[in-house]
Amino acid sequence: MAKGDTIKSIHLGDVVERLPALEPHWLTSISHATAVCLDDQGHQPGVQIKVAGDFDVTFELHWDSVTEQMRRTWEDEHYATEHGAYGLAFLLVMELTGFSVIERSRKGPGFDYWLGDPSDLPFQNKARLEVSGIRKGKRGQINQRVREKIEQVSPSDGTYPAIIVVIEFSRPEAHVHQR
Repeated sequence: MAKGDTIKSIHLGDVVERLPALEPHWLTSISHATAVCLDDQGHQPGVQIKVAGDFDVTFELHWDSVTEQMRRTWEDEHYATEHGAYGLAFLLVMELTGFSVIERSRKGPGFDYWLGDPSDLPFQNKARLEVSGIRKGKRGQINQRVREKIEQVSPSDGTYPAIIVVIEFSRPEAHVHQR
């Protein structure tokens, strides 16, 4: 999507249908974490998220009502922010690059997930994804996190490109960088 394009809508619940390689109950749960993080920052469905970095676009976010059960499930702010960032990053990466999350990375290589083309079966690894979330951060904190994540993926640089996504929920905004 190029600068100046029409704002597209994203529904957080769509992550389940759009990522067939991952377990649907877990995807539903992380979409709930994303909604809890946005709701906690006072956002309502329809809020716009600005994407910066290697992309300059805006999306409108939608989700179903946050319930008390969802809030209790995602009470740990750090854990909810991490998983909420995954849910939103997965949808943004699909919209921006056409890649789909196909597999959790093993510990050690410096990135979270493998990305691929959802129409290629069996899936072939095509890119690496590293995600980070910040519930409420200042510009300097966000920029520092982006630098840290770029450095984190560098030891595994080589054959496959990397996509780094840092989600900040209070603004809300996403910083997406490709290496």
